[in-house]
Amino acid sequence: MTIDWNKEVTARKEELFSDLFALLSIPSVREDDLATKEAPVGPGPKNALKKFLEMGERDGFITKNIDNLAGHIEYGHGEETLGIFGHVDVVPVGSGWETDPFTPEIRDGKIYARGSSDDKGPSVACYYGMKIIKELNLPVSKKIRFIIGTDEESGWKCMDRYFQVEEKPDFGFSPDAEFPIINGEKGNITLRLQFGSDNGGDYSLKSFTSGLRENMVPESASAVVIAANEEAGGQMKKAFEQFLKESPVSGSIKKSKNKLEIKVVGKSAHGAMPESGINAGTYLGDFLAKYDFSDDAELFLKTIAQYIHLDTVGKHLGVNYVDEKMGALSMNAGLFSFKADVLKENYIALNFRFPKGVTPAGIEEGIKSRIDHERITLEVGRTQLPHYVPLNDPLVQTLLAVYEEHTGEKGAEKVIGGGTFGRLLERGVAYGAMFPDSIDTMHQANEFLAVKDLLRAAVIYADAIYRLAK
Repeated sequence: MTIDWNKEVTARKEELFSDLFALLSIPSVREDDLATKEAPVGPGPKNALKKFLEMGERDGFITKNIDNLAGHIEYGHGEETLGIFGHVDVVPVGSGWETDPFTPEIRDGKIYARGSSDDKGPSVACYYGMKIIKELNLPVSKKIRFIIGTDEESGWKCMDRYFQVEEKPDFGFSPDAEFPIINGEKGNITLRLQFGSDNGGDYSLKSFTSGLRENMVPESASAVVIAANEEAGGQMKKAFEQFLKESPVSGSIKKSKNKLEIKVVGKSAHGAMPESGINAGTYLGDFLAKYDFSDDAELFLKTIAQYIHLDTVGKHLGVNYVDEKMGALSMNAGLFSFKADVLKENYIALNFRFPKGVTPAGIEEGIKSRIDHERITLEVGRTQLPHYVPLNDPLVQTLLAVYEEHTGEKGAEKVIGGGTFGRLLERGVAYGAMFPDSIDTMHQANEFLAVKDLLRAAVIYADAIYRLAK
């Protein structure tokens, strides 16, 4: 049977856009302060999950909701299960948007909205591939299960809960990265450097804040500084204005007698590619570290300046490493917090993506050997080890073949620093929806997905799901 997948996707184009726009209109950022038993990671992710499951119910699929944390849409029967993993949560909006991030709109052939490329757009494209197979009543010999998460951008609580009550699929993919295929993912660990809260010196650091998530390059940073006198405050103000002229950041400084309120604006980027952003937190920390702070405030600022600023590979902390196949370790300083005289609110969160040949314990020990570990304590967060599915695996070979046939381009394996739900399965990969010529705007202001890429991806997903399941 020859199926014209392009024709089938085109016939459902308007319906696909309608479903996607409805999903994009739901602000589904994790909000722990609004979390309840009925909304474990906040109302937005819960509402987005329910909307996705309602689509499945409308189209006659079997659906299941696990505690408003995760759910699945299922089709077909068989001894094996093909798993497809998407997520409906999104990273915080940040600043710099030219449109309302939750009022999706198409401009110049691009769909602008938070989540358009990560991961609501790809997930809906993949769902429509599954929907086409059902509506054409195509024969499958495996169960197809589309699993939807609500906490991929934070702690993966959704998948932890899901697999407490559901079995893992035998193999599968996540539409949450790029084509041709991602069959390797670096390990992922976040370490928090915890500081005290004491101050002293000619300058006192009352507060320092930067970052929205560990896996985002901080776009902005702000600090409140008290100078010893008005003259010292004036000197800092003048120096900061010169600093802005010489640095790739913008910002502002407001002086009221000896009190200074300082803001720096850089460029956000995905934490897996920190080199593509401009970290506002490290630029501000490096500027302030040149002044006479003391005690914990001085240690906080000098740690930023000496070990983190302009270093996205962990060289100054002694943990840089390159693997021949998986590439280099990367380091993103994603969160900064200092509040004078407030304990447990003073930290720097460092997110590492590490290849084979590196261990979490090795990263921890490397950092301890460089920093003042008697005054700085380390807290270890969630850890994921490197993941790799061999190129000769039938799953990888099938997905590459589908990509090549629909694009005319040769496919090849690739390893990334980003972590996707594909790594949940031993035989799990990431597959699309970005193409080699796509512009990556994930985790950035004015996030978009090109309409042509959305439709091309839906065609590839439909064919790929059918070949894997038949």
